[in-house]
Amino acid sequence: MVRTVEVPEYEVQAGVRVDSRRTALIVGDMQNDFVKEGGTLVVPDAEVTIQPIRGLLDLARSSGMKVVFTQDTHSDGDPEWEIWGEHCREGSWGWQVVDELAPREEGEASVRKPRYDAFYGTQLEHMLRQWGVDTLIICGTVANICVFYTAAGAAMRWFNVVVPKDCISSFNDFDMEASLSQTATLLGEIVSSADIEIGEPETTEVYRSKLEEAAARERGGS
Repeated sequence: MVRTVEVPEYEVQAGVRVDSRRTALIVGDMQNDFVKEGGTLVVPDAEVTIQPIRGLLDLARSSGMKVVFTQDTHSDGDPEWEIWGEHCREGSWGWQVVDELAPREEGEASVRKPRYDAFYGTQLEHMLRQWGVDTLIICGTVANICVFYTAAGAAMRWFNVVVPKDCISSFNDFDMEASLSQTATLLGEIVSSADIEIGEPETTEVYRSKLEEAAARERGGS
């Protein structure tokens, strides 16, 4: 039985200001296996996001913002291959970040992650705390999987979350819209990458305010 489900409208911010001293750009899983022809698990439109992500990288690098690349990382015996098939074998071409977004050898961190959430089983939170970061701009692929779970992991740790909608990709439109709706409703702010500016943020507690708004709606409030 086929039925139509409408994704509720969600707010896209006209602009978001971030303090580059307290913000990190997370480039999630922009690896050959997900992005390039010949990859084992190519995500439609992932390659289209390279250019806007490159724009975010230029903004981060010119403003002194911290940059972290995450890499989905697997090897023989990993149960995830039973679900998705073999992909992102550590050390392979498919595991590498695409050339257009290659991390700089100095000053930029790479995190090898075994699961969807970049905080799970990694040193990501430790690095961010050491840097004094409280806000994350999260981009990459897949929108409703690694991007969403990393955004959720960040919000659960009280980081402010910003997701640029033109810098993420998914396997289908429903997954994209559902993840954006959930993020905008519960986790953080949705914006276009061109509308991210360096400056003093309007609020320092985005996640808490999202929770309060959602709770008010569930109680029948405004």
